[in-house]
Amino acid sequence: MKGQLAELLQTLPQIGAVRWIGVRPVRGQPMSLVDAVEARPGKGLVGDRYAGSSGKREVTLLQWEHLPVIASLLGVDKVNPATLRRNIAVAGINLLALRNKEFTIGGALLRGMDFCQPCSKMETALGPGGYNAMRGHGGITAQVIKGGIIRLGDKVALSTEAL
Repeated sequence: MKGQLAELLQTLPQIGAVRWIGVRPVRGQPMSLVDAVEARPGKGLVGDRYAGSSGKREVTLLQWEHLPVIASLLGVDKVNPATLRRNIAVAGINLLALRNKEFTIGGALLRGMDFCQPCSKMETALGPGGYNAMRGHGGITAQVIKGGIIRLGDKVALSTEAL
């Protein structure tokens, strides 16, 4: 059974796509929406206030398909990804399956590190219940292994080099 589970964990034929990109240049300021961003090893995303200081949390990724779930839990029509304080929203591939794996986004190679848990700021940003609406839907953190440009529409896929 263990061998079968290991094989299942390495089987991820889906190819995702970048649907949204945002960086926060200054603390306390709104996210800046961008069409493309440069990812740098040991630095994160150029233009983001955490660039160079975030270690295993160089990039934060959100599952696009979770936005309607969060909105439903809050009783609202939709949630703007900028409100959730993540850098990249992707669709079509399960981000949780990329945890502890290397994956490509556009010209960059990243390694999924950990679950990106919501912070208490979600209660203010989304209203009462915002923190709990985000639980289990916060996405993952990632580290940049090989730098490159990430653009809207870029493919997101498990790295074949890592297999």
